[in-house]
Amino acid sequence: MEVYKNVSDLRAGILLKEDVFVNTKYPLIRKDTELSPEHLEVLQAFSVKRVKVEERVSKKVMPKDEQIPHLDVDAVLDHIPVNMYILRKQYNETVREYKKEFIAWRAGKQPDITKIRELIIPLLEKFISNKRMLTMLNELSDPKDYIYHHSIAVGILSAAISNQMGNSKGENLQIGLAGTLADCGMAKINPEIIEKTAFLTKEEYNEVKKHTLFSVKMIQSSPLLRQEMKMAILQHHERLDGSGYPRGDKLDTISTYAQILAVADVFHAMTSERLYRSKHSPYKVIEMIKEEEFGKFDIKVVEALHKLIGNLSIGMRVKLTSGEIGEVMFLHRDTPLRPIVKILYSGSTLDLTNNRSIAIEKIIE
Repeated sequence: MEVYKNVSDLRAGILLKEDVFVNTKYPLIRKDTELSPEHLEVLQAFSVKRVKVEERVSKKVMPKDEQIPHLDVDAVLDHIPVNMYILRKQYNETVREYKKEFIAWRAGKQPDITKIRELIIPLLEKFISNKRMLTMLNELSDPKDYIYHHSIAVGILSAAISNQMGNSKGENLQIGLAGTLADCGMAKINPEIIEKTAFLTKEEYNEVKKHTLFSVKMIQSSPLLRQEMKMAILQHHERLDGSGYPRGDKLDTISTYAQILAVADVFHAMTSERLYRSKHSPYKVIEMIKEEEFGKFDIKVVEALHKLIGNLSIGMRVKLTSGEIGEVMFLHRDTPLRPIVKILYSGSTLDLTNNRSIAIEKIIE
């Protein structure tokens, strides 16, 4: 029986029943591979969470002349973009350090903005120069530690969106720092509410909504954040149609910086797996922000995110949410995120405008 299993639950000898891609043109590990301990190590190194396998353990014995040579993990890591592996490692270390700071804030300590700045700036700069990794932020997130991953990812996305909009390096790093600190006030919210594995009640949600005010109070005295960035933190849950909080601000009373934080916040939240719901594909989320959330966000900010994450071109290889691998054949002018795709294994074509239940999951470079 073929099932999807967490990589952490796998053992050597299990048969892989689906190619594993990690932003590469060719599979990291191919379908029908009998997984060895080294394969499992590679999957973990690239933060692959789940794979499709055959439930039984393979007992097939191959002739010596057909056996696959011993897998050299270091050689694989050298062959497949090393920067990707290094950046993942740096990201995870940053999340761990941020978690320590957050726990200290929960105990009453004031944020050390200098320390957070030193922690996040190197990561912002690397992600800005390595844009393809932005589409993988949701894959790096861990539902159990979501709140810490979310803060780091919002900082990264905010800086990248700002850069895409043509802002200066100083502005990019400032908005990235603001994005990282936007939810520091969550440390003042009851942990039972934050860690709840089901949807919040109205009373609990009202409690969570106070975090923007707590965040501003916690960073207000720091000279390392510009005043307009502190205002952006206050307003990052405001919406142009007045439906946001804490004040219900509208239109031009909401700064562009606040809108950058807002779009980064919503995008990462919707593309990340949570304890109480599954994630959406980045391309599906951009589409939802443009269509279902129309009128709530600055279109210039949304378009910057689209160009940064969702810019498709003819000939590009993509993985669909159905699990199929295809090649972009035609882009519709009005719905560029729903192209006509040629399925590689079958040769058939699929028009995503007529198949709304399927979306692009990732680009395979």
